[in-house]
Amino acid sequence: MSKSFIPVKVFALGGLGEVGKNTYCIESENTLIMIDAGVKFPEADLPGINYVIPDYSYLIHNKQKVKALFITHGHEDHIGGIPFLIRIVNIPIIYAPKLACALIRSKLENMRVREPITLIEYDENSHIKAGEFDVSFFRVTHSIPDAFGICVDTPEGRIVTTGDFKIDLTPVGKDIELDKISKLGREGVDLLLQDSTNAEIEGYTPSERNVLKSIEEVFENARGRLIISTFSSNISRIQQIVTCAINKNRKLCVVGRSMENVIATARGFGYIKIPDASLVPVENIYSYRQNEICILCTGSQGEAMAALSRIANGEHKNIRILPGDTVVFSSSPIPGNGAMIDKLVNKLVRKGAEVITNGVLFALHSSGHPSRQELRLMIKLFNPKYFMPVHGEYRMLKLHGELANTLGIPNENIFLCSNGEIVELLDHKARKNELTKVNTDAIYIDGNDINGLSTAVIKDRKILKENGLISVAISLDSKNSKLLAKPTVVTAGFLLPDKENFISTLEEDLFNKINENLANKATFNSIKTVTKTYVTEYVYKHTRRTPMVIPLILNKN
Repeated sequence: MSKSFIPVKVFALGGLGEVGKNTYCIESENTLIMIDAGVKFPEADLPGINYVIPDYSYLIHNKQKVKALFITHGHEDHIGGIPFLIRIVNIPIIYAPKLACALIRSKLENMRVREPITLIEYDENSHIKAGEFDVSFFRVTHSIPDAFGICVDTPEGRIVTTGDFKIDLTPVGKDIELDKISKLGREGVDLLLQDSTNAEIEGYTPSERNVLKSIEEVFENARGRLIISTFSSNISRIQQIVTCAINKNRKLCVVGRSMENVIATARGFGYIKIPDASLVPVENIYSYRQNEICILCTGSQGEAMAALSRIANGEHKNIRILPGDTVVFSSSPIPGNGAMIDKLVNKLVRKGAEVITNGVLFALHSSGHPSRQELRLMIKLFNPKYFMPVHGEYRMLKLHGELANTLGIPNENIFLCSNGEIVELLDHKARKNELTKVNTDAIYIDGNDINGLSTAVIKDRKILKENGLISVAISLDSKNSKLLAKPTVVTAGFLLPDKENFISTLEEDLFNKINENLANKATFNSIKTVTKTYVTEYVYKHTRRTPMVIPLILNKN
């Protein structure tokens, strides 16, 4: 029997129903640990936003219980939230693999985060006591070195998360610890949390080594400069590109802040090996023949401020697209980024570049995530009583849950959760709490401001983007309850059929409406409400648009 009637809670602040901002929590009566603290990169419909992070309010309210943050690996969607998190929540200790530790330190330094942190490395042999929990680790293969799954033994049962993984039997780097995984399964796993990113794809994810042949072919065929864009944190891919460049006697030029930082950190720890003689500064690339240069840059997702977009737009200080350049996208689109990538590809082709993307002819990218056969194998090895798919959009989570059911896990033991929904584990039995939910509103980071923007502000930006703005200046003598002049209406961001007549009529009508309101002992708030309501209805009637309406009261007294 359980020693307690208080269950262990498992929930996500981010990572469910989305690809990104992975932030998972395991909480008992006296202990709360976090697994990962990631960001999500904004899609095209989030104007002016740099990052999306979870709302950390729950952690602030339970700060006395927070014992540690455990990091599975060094990708941005697992460590990118740390600079924002540690400024508002006291995280006593962050445990991370060797490379992730280095990337975290570099990130905090670059973002000028001064809060002191205790950052401790772990490996596959580490065992850590965090409050009431015992935490151990198993190595997995992924698209970055030093990736781990985590096993958390709690008073109420064993919880395992795979982290991001794939079962790569010919990896670039260390092997996945299948023996340790099967041992944990034999000992008994109560609840398994498993990566769902490729749950739609049947079969096995190709080995990272399969990409090398295509990259070599690209280097062989390129007659001019090679400009290769990939994820800055895909260390294995970067090393393959570096090896090919050296073998083909091409100098390497690294462009893009995140690419420069990651490569510098990875070189320092020996994960990427580039002789100093093979690196050239961006200012010196025109000192070499075009077929002697390989530019490695950020921007494979079409991000507007990344290096490749700035090069394509002619906005980069040192690099312009030249006829004969070969531009390679060594990545696959993150969901939601397809349109941005297509737009960027068209710009590059228009400027004379040959563009090569991942596809049937060139296998330029291998996912770091498991396809369905690997998901099946991992579930079989762990043999969990209960199953919770994580890290994926809803359709991915649903397919992953259905796959688990075909392997013998009953539907009632499979938890399809949204961010904030809680799974409770008590005496090795799990259930979904249908009555309680943790607040998980997304926070939108504009620059490096840790306060972020709420969903309401983003909705306002979308209204401005899609429907425009109307401001109404109201000159008022509140002491005598009268208007000093007709309201002044200014529009921006949308077309009007007869603007002069439209605004003149609206100002006249508003003058009468506000005067009626003033006759009934109006307050400033009631005047603003009357103005917003009338203008919104009037504009929609004539234009079928609903612009943002901003009343501004100028009071004589």
